[in-house]
Amino acid sequence: EEDLLNDVCREVVERWSDSQVVDSKEEKEDEVQAIASMMEKQARIVVKPKEVSQEERQRKAALLAQYANVTDEEEYPFPALLGALRDISCSKPPQTMLSQLCRPCPALFRNTNVEDVLNARKLERELLRDEFQKKKEQDKLQREKDKLAKQERKEKEKKRTQKGERKR
Repeated sequence: EEDLLNDVCREVVERWSDSQVVDSKEEKEDEVQAIASMMEKQARIVVKPKEVSQEERQRKAALLAQYANVTDEEEYPFPALLGALRDISCSKPPQTMLSQLCRPCPALFRNTNVEDVLNARKLERELLRDEFQKKKEQDKLQREKDKLAKQERKEKEKKRTQKGERKR
């Protein structure tokens, strides 16, 4: 097939170069002839259909049959999810949303994206709360240390002034 295409391309190039030299009347005839010959050659080119073995056909038929046999009990999870999203308002707490969105579907798989996102947000809030509590405790300890240091400086200054007054 590639050789045939290469031949067609060469012929097109040759005819084009030949047509540049010939008069305008001959150019039109050559162009028509070239197009006609190219169309004939393309018509001769036939794409061979892919041959599929009997085993591959059986495997494909089995897969199609497996996924085509959906019972009334099975339901694809997205219609249920869309219905749940319509029913839920944003004012409800995350756990309520989670329980409504992730109710068990008898489908082939369970989509856990919503649950994962809500759990990640909850974990992030807990970590931020813990960090804030630690910072609060550290600030409290630092204030106490500063207070003690200030008190010690006052006492040292007081002793120094008392020593100075005794010397006088």
